[in-house]
Amino acid sequence: MNIDSLTKNDLAIFFTKERLKLISSIFYLAQKQALPIAIWQLPQQKEINLVIDFSASLRQVQTDLEELASGFVVSPFANKGNEAWFIGADLHWQGTIDNLTPAKVNFSYRTEQYLSEEQQVKTTFLKELNQLLVSNLPFSAALQDILPSLPNNNHVISELDFEENVVEAIKEISKGTFRKVVLSRSKMIDLPANFEVVKTFGKVCEVYPHAFVSLISTTETGTWLGATPEVLVSVDRHKIFRTMALAGTQARGNQTNLSEVMWTQKEIEEQALVSRYIINCLKKIRVREFEEIGPKTVASGNLLHLRTDFEIDTDEINFSQLGTVMLELLHPTSAVCGMPKEEALKFIEKHEKYDRELYSGYLGQVNMGGESNIFVNLRCMQLLDGKAVLYAGAGITQDSNPQKEWKETEIKMNTMQAIL
Repeated sequence: MNIDSLTKNDLAIFFTKERLKLISSIFYLAQKQALPIAIWQLPQQKEINLVIDFSASLRQVQTDLEELASGFVVSPFANKGNEAWFIGADLHWQGTIDNLTPAKVNFSYRTEQYLSEEQQVKTTFLKELNQLLVSNLPFSAALQDILPSLPNNNHVISELDFEENVVEAIKEISKGTFRKVVLSRSKMIDLPANFEVVKTFGKVCEVYPHAFVSLISTTETGTWLGATPEVLVSVDRHKIFRTMALAGTQARGNQTNLSEVMWTQKEIEEQALVSRYIINCLKKIRVREFEEIGPKTVASGNLLHLRTDFEIDTDEINFSQLGTVMLELLHPTSAVCGMPKEEALKFIEKHEKYDRELYSGYLGQVNMGGESNIFVNLRCMQLLDGKAVLYAGAGITQDSNPQKEWKETEIKMNTMQAIL
């Protein structure tokens, strides 16, 4: 069957039959041919989106939400000049990963003329995809053979060293250097022998329906899987801008009534700092008409957080560029960096002694269906050759306890480790 000659209706029927094999096949071939790919599910939605960029190399762009074409942006924590990697939607698949319910899917390509090299890449990709889909070969994406090998710069900090960094941070807070700093760490674990990346993505979608779940793979960034609860900026088709202050963490345990959850003074103050940071960013650009909802307790898998939501009608205030402007002002937020930002960044660079890469950066869809949704990349892991690197951080304030902060990072890492 020639995929390129199918009508949209034919594709819907064809892809519905073996959608998991379709997504696995596309992901496998994208990695094999070193093509940038992103797969994601928005919070509280069943629909899956997948995009592939047929360009020869990943493009670095200014994250301008109003000007960028449809696609997916990925930015590291250390973002200079609001630059991000851009995965264009040269190929776009849309549907549901649920094997029990028939899915109406859309399979489309960019309409503009391709350069000869990009056209050849597209032709080769679709030819191999067609061969995979019509074959009877079992397809379990055990992709260790095409995942990158272990990096030389991986840094795993000991519990003692992490707690000493917390002590140093508290000293600097006492001196007035900054009010809060977020210290992070990484941990490496073995992937299960039967690990299948796309099936794992589907499992994360099922376990964390209120999170933004993403699977991305590019030559420049490597392969990352995550489930983050934190919106950085979003602008919907009605021009409503949204962001949130998310801070304070505790294990959910058996707690079912969220209105009865108790928070410590340290956690309440930490969340208030993030909210004030957002309000101060709005004040800088003279935006005073916004709706503030919260704080309230929200659940994210096995964790509980305090969250305050902010909403602004950009048409009412005549500020169509608000999403882009606030993205540049907010990142990195005080929830992943600290406050004041510059002083906290200097402390992080001196004491963490490793590259966070995409952890606590941002990622998300741009101009897909008239909407942009950008999230802070939390609760994530980098997939390597037979290994996974987990990341987590803790907000340090005057009232922090070093042992409790270490435990908080362990609890956060368990969010993704439990999936494996």
